[in-house]
Amino acid sequence: MTSVAQPYAAADGLVRVYPAGEPDGTGLVWAHGGGFAGGDLDMAESDAVARALAASGTTVVSVDYRLAPTPAAWAAAAGVPQHDGVHYPAASDDLVAAWQWTVANADDLGIRSLALGGTSAGGNLAAGAALCLLHGARNGGTETLPDLVILAYPTLHAVQATPSPDLRAALDADPEADRFGPAAVLGMYENYLGGPVVGADVYAIPGLASTAELEGFPRTYVINGDVDELRVSGEAFAASLAAAGVDVEVELEPGTQHGHLNRPEAPAFAASITRIRARLATLADTTLTPTPAAHLSQSSPSIHGS
Repeated sequence: MTSVAQPYAAADGLVRVYPAGEPDGTGLVWAHGGGFAGGDLDMAESDAVARALAASGTTVVSVDYRLAPTPAAWAAAAGVPQHDGVHYPAASDDLVAAWQWTVANADDLGIRSLALGGTSAGGNLAAGAALCLLHGARNGGTETLPDLVILAYPTLHAVQATPSPDLRAALDADPEADRFGPAAVLGMYENYLGGPVVGADVYAIPGLASTAELEGFPRTYVINGDVDELRVSGEAFAASLAAAGVDVEVELEPGTQHGHLNRPEAPAFAASITRIRARLATLADTTLTPTPAAHLSQSSPSIHGS
């Protein structure tokens, strides 16, 4: 890996750009996690991930999206200050705006191919933004869609399926990892939306998208945590993508809890960065191309995993 140029703020503070040390033409618009209400550009799964990928050739554009409020009970439980915030669609709009800014400035950034992704709640925002771009193209516009969507231990459903017996047993054996039960996940989404999840659209909860709504979605790579109840959401969304004809790959990072990209000192961080970098490297010969509605992909289903 090579050294990385000094990151800098751009787009009126919406993004922080991490120029690649030895650019290969790939770029990544990246969103951190934090339950929609927490996190920032300095947390490891934002800053450390961006620096690691920039050092291996990818220019990373990290998004400082607007956060939902932190309720008093959450703040007390996490030992963090309570803060005000904004509800959906603010963060989703910020992801789309950051994507469009990056596309418009791709030549200056040295980007020829561009991925979109994020961790946890940031994975939700990335998937929702990709759907928004896709449907904008379908409705007669011309949007540049991601060449690849990268979702790291994402949350994509407000109401998740029940974990498998093996996953349930692993969670029971590791109470510290068992943090994303049905009530916690539902409460997170209600706080993000500012109300009930009933009637929410697919850009807020991508796991609700139908097969028809997912047709033409970009090639997707999902990397899930091992002992992590949100793994159920990532696996279910991948299955829905495959049913819609999307090329989707799912992998599990063994021995991890949720949020392992926030722990750069752990071996799993480097392992996941290597996995992500390998997928980005496949884009090196790809060129950003606007996608008119008439040319959206209708490929045959493909899903692979480990």
